[in-house]
Amino acid sequence: MNRFSRRTFLGAALVGAAGCNPQKPHEGFLGTMERWNDGAQRLLFRRGKLAREERTLTKLESFPVYHIADEVPAVPAGWNLQIKGLCARPLSLSVDDLRKMPRTDVRVRHYCVEGWSAVASWHGVRLSEIARIAGADPKARFLEFRSFDRVGSDDDDDEDEDDTEETSAEDTEEREPDAKEAPGAAPAAGRMPYYSCWDRESAEHPQSILAYGMNGHDLMPDHGAPVRLYSGVKLGYKMVKYLTDVIYLPERSGGFWEDQGYEWFAGV
Repeated sequence: MNRFSRRTFLGAALVGAAGCNPQKPHEGFLGTMERWNDGAQRLLFRRGKLAREERTLTKLESFPVYHIADEVPAVPAGWNLQIKGLCARPLSLSVDDLRKMPRTDVRVRHYCVEGWSAVASWHGVRLSEIARIAGADPKARFLEFRSFDRVGSDDDDDEDEDDTEETSAEDTEEREPDAKEAPGAAPAAGRMPYYSCWDRESAEHPQSILAYGMNGHDLMPDHGAPVRLYSGVKLGYKMVKYLTDVIYLPERSGGFWEDQGYEWFAGV
C-alpha cells in the first residue's frame, strides 16, 4: 500500500471510529451503516423467494431453548392473542381460534445470530391471513410483536405489589404494568418485555406464520407456547416467542435486542 492510500485508509478508519458510540448504536457511523445495511437487505428481499424446505429434523433435545426470563415464562391467566393497531377489525384470538383458520406448515432451517442452526417443523397461521381477517390498513408498513417473556422474575411482581400498597388508588390507576406499553413507544426503565418489529413485506412472506405447533405436536412451553412467531426469512432473535400482541404500525419501532445495537432487518 503506498503512502497516499495508507493515509486515506487510516483517515477513513479514524473518522469511522470517531463516529462509533456503542452506547448509541443507532446514531453516528453505526447508525449510518445500519441504515445502509437495512436498505441493501430490502433490495435483496423477494416476497416470492422461499427458504428451502428441509427433510431432516434436529433432535428436539438438541434444538436450543431461549427466553430472557429467569425461568420458562408461565402463560398469563386469560391469555388471548391481541391483533390491534391500524386495522379495521381488531381481534382477540385463542389457540382454538387460530386452529380454525387455514393451516400452513413450514420446515426450514433456523439460523441464530450466535452461529448455530437447527431444523424443526412448525405449523400455524400465515400472518398474511391475519392481516386479511383483521383488515390491516395499507398505511401500516410495520408490525410490532410483543411477548409475556420479560426480564425479571416473580420477585419483581412481589415488589411491585408491595409498592402498590403504599400508593393511593389514583396512583395505582396510573401505573403501567411493564416498561413498554403504548404501541411503538420507546423502552423505559423497568421490567422489559421481549419484543421486535418487522417490515410488513417480511411479515406477510408465505413462510411467516403465527405458530401454535412444532414437530406435529402442540407448541411446548420452552419453545414459545401458546403461540410464537416463525419465519424462513429472519434471524432467530426476530422470531418472538410467548406472543401477546401483534400491532400494526405506520412507523417502525425497535426490539429487545435491536435497541441494544442488533441489526433491525436481520434477514437471511
